[in-house]
Amino acid sequence: MLPTSRLPPSSFLLAVTATTFFLLFMAAEARWPILYRVGGGRSTWEPNANLTLWASQKEIYVGDWLYFGFNKTLYDVLEVNRTGYDRCSGEGFITNITRGGRDVFNLTQARPYYFICSRGSYCAMQGMKMEVNVTTEPPPPQQPRPVESSSGSPLFPRCGFTSAVLFLVLGVLSSSGALFAGM
Repeated sequence: MLPTSRLPPSSFLLAVTATTFFLLFMAAEARWPILYRVGGGRSTWEPNANLTLWASQKEIYVGDWLYFGFNKTLYDVLEVNRTGYDRCSGEGFITNITRGGRDVFNLTQARPYYFICSRGSYCAMQGMKMEVNVTTEPPPPQQPRPVESSSGSPLFPRCGFTSAVLFLVLGVLSSSGALFAGM
């Protein structure tokens, strides 16, 4: 049986604080998915709105979500291919997004998505359709290269801010004995 030991309260608090800061720094460097209200309003999926123009003004990435708000007794939302979009035809649709009139759709691939309302003449006569171009998230901007000092190479030549902070936190924990307490 392995010996069990507990960290003293001050060491435990230090470990929790270090972990919290590490997670916060990791989250700060990541892009979180965005939920877009199609068209920008509360009722978002309506006739006579140029939703393709709206979508073209957004930077939409893989992992983002679309929110469709609409009257489900009048309208539906179908994901279709390019031909279905051009012809305003729901025949052979890819996905029926319609559930309750406040529906979300996850954009899981980098590609164009096409949506139409297949009921009545809403698509053909009133423009109830939308094309959304989804791209992969661009890489983070390049960090400026550190300037080498006369004493040699920089302290953290190839690691980001998060790695540097983690390195420093682990150094503080190990020097205080909190990291290896009870071993």
